[in-house]
Amino acid sequence: MKPITVTAFCPGHISGYFRRIEGETPATTGSIGAGIVISEGVTAKVTPAGSTTVTVHQRNGRNLSLDTAFGSPLLADVMEQLDVTPFITTECLLPIGAGFGLSAAALLATLTAVNRVYDLEMDTEEIAQHAHKAEVEHRTGLGDVAACQGGGRVTRYGPGVHGRVERRFDMPEPLYAVSFGPIHTPSVLNSPEQMERVSSAFPEMAPDNAMDFFHLARGFAEQSGLMTREVHEVTRLCDAAGVPSSMTMLGNGVFAYGRKARDVLLPFCNVYEFCVADAGVRIIEDSI
Repeated sequence: MKPITVTAFCPGHISGYFRRIEGETPATTGSIGAGIVISEGVTAKVTPAGSTTVTVHQRNGRNLSLDTAFGSPLLADVMEQLDVTPFITTECLLPIGAGFGLSAAALLATLTAVNRVYDLEMDTEEIAQHAHKAEVEHRTGLGDVAACQGGGRVTRYGPGVHGRVERRFDMPEPLYAVSFGPIHTPSVLNSPEQMERVSSAFPEMAPDNAMDFFHLARGFAEQSGLMTREVHEVTRLCDAAGVPSSMTMLGNGVFAYGRKARDVLLPFCNVYEFCVADAGVRIIEDSI
């Protein structure tokens, strides 16, 4: 008998700027802001098992393994709440914890596959609610789940998965990014002083187009106190080349727009290429 296996994919999300909104519950807690849903993300393969097991693979563009980790408190906690015990394998090409929204992508992809494998009959909103609740409780993100339910350049006007999200598809050229390492997201989100600076730096206007978005994101990165020395150096070189760029939130990295961006970023480290995603989380393989 062929084993039951479902594979789902969820795109990642780069946040350009954000402001935390504290609600009375995890469902009403989150953030507002703007970002880009990207074509790279997380693939999750789920099979029923006797106990929950999680394997996390990071691969390169030639599908060679760069790193493998075992276990995920984030995913294990949600599986326990749902009373299921799957074998979960997640894969991604982008670095984890570097501002690409991969924790949200892993949650949404895994939950979408688990829902199908175990016939839980959750709709997309319920899946997103479980993922958002886990992100807020574990301090791994605030607004990525809401963004990753669809594609495009997004502006989020309300916290949580019920907040209004505007999506625009006005960035036809590729995006490029470099990462100098992770920023510990919980330490930023748990710091009242840092969150006050973040809140003060939040722009009061929404971007009309892609160039507006980069302008607002860059101002936020500089004024929030989150910009690192490496990010400052790279974005300065992008400015000199006429390339729109800003900092990946929350990660020690830079994302930049347009074909000229690759040449500017190439001297620093691995350059990741992707585009604006045209859709959100979805099942890509189903053996049921």
